Amino acid sequence: MLSAKLKNITPSFTIGISTKVQQLKQQGIDIISLSIGEPDFLTPAAAKEKAIEAICQNKTKYDAAAGLGDLRKAIQNKLFHENNISYDVDEIVVSSGAKHAITNALMAILDPGDEVIIPKPFWVSYPEMVKLVGGTPLLLDTKKENQFKVVPQEIENVLTHRTKMIFITNPSNPTGVVYTKDELEAIASLCLKHGIYILADEIYEKICYTDSFTSIASLSASIKSITITVNGLSKSAAMTGWRIGYTATNKELAKAIASIQGHLVSHPSTISQWASVAALTECQTEMREMVKIYKERRDIAVEALNRIDGLSFIHPQGAFYIFIDISSFKNKIKWNESFSIAFSNQLLEEAQVAVVPGIAFGMDDFIRISYACDTKDLIEGINRIQTFIQNYSR
Repeated sequence: MLSAKLKNITPSFTIGISTKVQQLKQQGIDIISLSIGEPDFLTPAAAKEKAIEAICQNKTKYDAAAGLGDLRKAIQNKLFHENNISYDVDEIVVSSGAKHAITNALMAILDPGDEVIIPKPFWVSYPEMVKLVGGTPLLLDTKKENQFKVVPQEIENVLTHRTKMIFITNPSNPTGVVYTKDELEAIASLCLKHGIYILADEIYEKICYTDSFTSIASLSASIKSITITVNGLSKSAAMTGWRIGYTATNKELAKAIASIQGHLVSHPSTISQWASVAALTECQTEMREMVKIYKERRDIAVEALNRIDGLSFIHPQGAFYIFIDISSFKNKIKWNESFSIAFSNQLLEEAQVAVVPGIAFGMDDFIRISYACDTKDLIEGINRIQTFIQNYSR
């Protein structure tokens, strides 16, 4: 007697892989996991201390549905000083992670059957989120020669009268590419022309190795009015379990999102919110150090992968992933419905390395590895991949 909508929902590939890895490790098997999208760093001390202080001071009661005033003010300052976007505090809503922030926005905007353009490759949950709130995901093919960045003409080709929104993930999960200001302006101008919302998922914004990062909402006042900026603390401050994300939008949409959240969850944990105040105001040094180490790991991984014949990949400019083209091995691996799943399963069974199959991101000729792990494990994992590849190249 379950809801009919669940028939069209695909279980999370990443959670399934993590479960399998845990089971194998419990059996004593030496698994190197390059699959998880979670920082291996600890939450900065100041954030933890702020949470303890909040508990000791009994800051444990209900608060505003849109989030603590102190935290929204800290987010407002962050967006102004780091992203060059001026938001009022009442245009910011704090949610239980970026996933929740995105879902709130979708619920506030979509009517049944409304379409959302999702460029491929996409983060695994986007299509399922759209379907769960009654929308229709339009999966848009992009080109490898463009680093899988969507371009205006590709958007124009799939637009219909039901199109309400497009997802732009910057930096990208799974590719790690970063859009330039000019590329974003071209996309945003098209969205303005057609009256389409831009959901700008910028959760990896701080993990960026280019000289500059452009937030879409900073481009102009008119573009800001159609942009839903989504961010959070999970990746930048290694606070995945604290579950704090947020949206910054126009006032009408922010009010709607806060109303939805008020009915569904009231607000995120007050303790997590106080920790996030400290993360945003006191932990910049720790955040920069994390990014420095991610970049060092990125360089190590890229150098090692470049030595493996038969593989190619998108050079990552941000986040902590590498999206690897494995299509040259399609005739060397037995597979039925999904090549990337078969490849990933054999890699796990024969080389004890866990990766995410590209089909999870809508691209079956790829796998994704993460370098949010110990450098020694990263090197060992890539060495095992190389040995696995060599065995199938003979």
